[in-house]
Amino acid sequence: MTVRHGRRTPLLRAMLEGIAVALAGRAGARLAAKIHAPVGRSTLLRLLAALPDPAAQTPRVLGVDDFALLRGQNYGTVLIDCETGAPVELLPGRDAQTLANWLDTHPGVEVVCRDRSGSYAEGVRIGAPDAVQVADRFHLWQNVGKAVERCVARHRDCLRATEPVPADSTISQPSSEEPVGRFAQRAQRHHAKVHDLLRQGHSIRGIARGLGWGQRTVQRYAHAATWQELVDGKWKGPRPSKLDPFKPYLDQRWESGCSNALQLYREIAELGYPGSYGRVRAYLEQRRTRPGLIAASPPTVRQFTRWLTCHPDKLTEDDRSRLKAVLDQCPELRAAAVHVRAFGEMLTMLQGQLLPAWITAVRADDLPGLSSFANGLESDLNAVSAGLTMRWNSGPVEGRVNHIKMIKRQMFGRAGLALLRKRVLLTAAQR
Repeated sequence: MTVRHGRRTPLLRAMLEGIAVALAGRAGARLAAKIHAPVGRSTLLRLLAALPDPAAQTPRVLGVDDFALLRGQNYGTVLIDCETGAPVELLPGRDAQTLANWLDTHPGVEVVCRDRSGSYAEGVRIGAPDAVQVADRFHLWQNVGKAVERCVARHRDCLRATEPVPADSTISQPSSEEPVGRFAQRAQRHHAKVHDLLRQGHSIRGIARGLGWGQRTVQRYAHAATWQELVDGKWKGPRPSKLDPFKPYLDQRWESGCSNALQLYREIAELGYPGSYGRVRAYLEQRRTRPGLIAASPPTVRQFTRWLTCHPDKLTEDDRSRLKAVLDQCPELRAAAVHVRAFGEMLTMLQGQLLPAWITAVRADDLPGLSSFANGLESDLNAVSAGLTMRWNSGPVEGRVNHIKMIKRQMFGRAGLALLRKRVLLTAAQR
């Protein structure tokens, strides 16, 4: 029926242990009460802690990554078997010596998949010097994106080279004072552009839609007489209008097909509008104009970086044309685009043997961001070459880190390393 000094049958104890592994304390206690096996949350945790660790063999292909016990303060290291995806161990800290000690006591690891962390690279060199280190391809492409962003930021003036400069932009700038600083220069440029579009007959809403800006941002430039007011902080926003509460109704009626200003004035007057007919007519006149299309604003640094690092087939026709317009005028960014495409081909086609030639070509062009990235690759050349050649990667490790995050949230702050380790290992063993 039971074991010596046992208070539960083996069947009931096994059921409660399974509940503790799946749901831990509070949630497990609620479920146990529903199935008429009431038990306290602390009892469930004690049952969980008493369970033996699942039997695990030293993996041939080991995945290594860090996870946060307390974000920004305490971290741990998760080890998994990349061939099966099962977790092997959770270690305290993320320093090289901790990993080296585990590898030294568990010989037999042939391949180690890791990110670009220098501490893990050092730990593998100490604990398993014969193992092949593989730098993860996702992290490599992430590093490429950051390097390209730094390169684009250094050549951000080339992004504005394709933006048409208004012929009469000086009309909206009565002061001859030259802007000092990037913010002042941007305020002067945007102020001139908005006022030029207003003179062409565009509405504030149309300008915001065409440039991809917020309507409040366009209002701020439109209602400022000079760009200096924006820099000095003197502009406090547009004055409120009696028509403001009724503008949504006017917009809705206009969209439904009613464009008679007098009829719309009578309708909102019945709703309580106290203002004049002229104000309503002036508001609706903005919709009657049919100006030409608004030229798109120049791409931002992050937007242009996405164009360079995105697969060409995923770009829209407009993105391709705008990308080509910038690359035709900037040889540095054109060279960066060539290097990014070449690295992408190496990564997707697993052509790691081409990496030394790629590093040499990037150094020859001396591009900011990419040159430092190439230097970093050379310091970890063997692992990066293996990552661009072998099929192993850290994808299973990243999935296991997400699983750890889910268990931590479920445990509401009681996810200490000992209890967290037990649940991670046992949850994977029960699958």
